[in-house]
Amino acid sequence: MTNRIYQSLLQQKAKGQKSFAVLIDPDKVTVDKIDELTALATEARVDYLLVGGSLVVTNRLDEVVQQIKKNCDIPVILFPGSPSQITPYADALLYLSLISGRNAELLIGQHVISAPFVKQSRLEIISTGYMVIDGGAPTTVSYISNAAPIPADKNEIAMCTAMAGEMLGMKLVYMDAGSGAKRPITESMIEKVAEVIEVPLVIGGGICDPEKAYRNCKAGADLIVIGNAIEKDASLIKEMSAAIHSVPTRIS
Repeated sequence: MTNRIYQSLLQQKAKGQKSFAVLIDPDKVTVDKIDELTALATEARVDYLLVGGSLVVTNRLDEVVQQIKKNCDIPVILFPGSPSQITPYADALLYLSLISGRNAELLIGQHVISAPFVKQSRLEIISTGYMVIDGGAPTTVSYISNAAPIPADKNEIAMCTAMAGEMLGMKLVYMDAGSGAKRPITESMIEKVAEVIEVPLVIGGGICDPEKAYRNCKAGADLIVIGNAIEKDASLIKEMSAAIHSVPTRIS
């Protein structure tokens, strides 16, 4: 296994370059939709394609990833909602530990069960401290995990949780307000968390317009993930990508 994708994230972070990932739910796409999304993503210079969902009820993960790989060279990263959401056709796997909750199954229990299969997959494994932030609406993640999200106005809890995740060895911190969040994560929380960690910071959930994506990057996000808004309007990919990639880089 290589760490090519993670190294690219680290290199982009070191330069202050922001990255954009489109999240694709295997349950919600047809072959025609995949073709449309990959064409738009290639044209817009999307950095990564994330594939997964909190619940994947169809058995189409292999098919979806293979169709994406057939269409483009954009790295495909699995964003699994359960240990069963693994396919060797992807490039990497976000190995999520729900560090914002207190459910031992999602902290380590399911990882113990899935470890042999993950190891055999030969995917690039990126250990990820996953933090669910209250987005103003119940999420599938919160329901399944039986864990309350971090309150949207408790920056100090988010800061300490992210620091703990990093010190435990997580390679990424992923803060997520959840699919279709009414309130995206505040720039204040993003800024405070970014100040106290060195690993790349991923932000997702409720980001519906390019201006919000841009402000999140300015606040300290390294990678923006957008799924729900693009499911509703795929043409947003170009505008979102332009906004995220327009954030000024650091002068070395």
